[in-house]
Amino acid sequence: MKVVNLIRIFELQKMKESESVKEYSDRLLSITIKVKLLGSVLNDSRIVEKLLVTVLEKFEAIITTLDITKDRSKISFTELLNALQAQEQRRSMKQEGVIEGALPIKHQGNHKYKNKKNFTNRDSSANYQKTKG
Repeated sequence: MKVVNLIRIFELQKMKESESVKEYSDRLLSITIKVKLLGSVLNDSRIVEKLLVTVLEKFEAIITTLDITKDRSKISFTELLNALQAQEQRRSMKQEGVIEGALPIKHQGNHKYKNKKNFTNRDSSANYQKTKG
């Protein structure tokens, strides 16, 4: 009965928006380990299929690429996990790069403003010297 409940829990799992690929796969593996300890087995292919079907839509491109280049039944869990984590890492680095790329532009803009301010101050100072002298 426990095995049946665990398999039902496994089938109901979906990746959450706030969850990383690692966190989600760890959650699925935790259930499969409990099933195995009770004497049953969830095959690698079943776990792979579960991941392919339930990961977030943002991973659709990598899944499509895997579907085109490989037979789904021959994709290992490790291979799929590595591909999804690589995609997640690329996306994360790209988002960080956009933020980092925006900061120097903002800083550069402030720098230009300061130069204009300094230039204006020098002009004012020169004008003051002319009127004074």
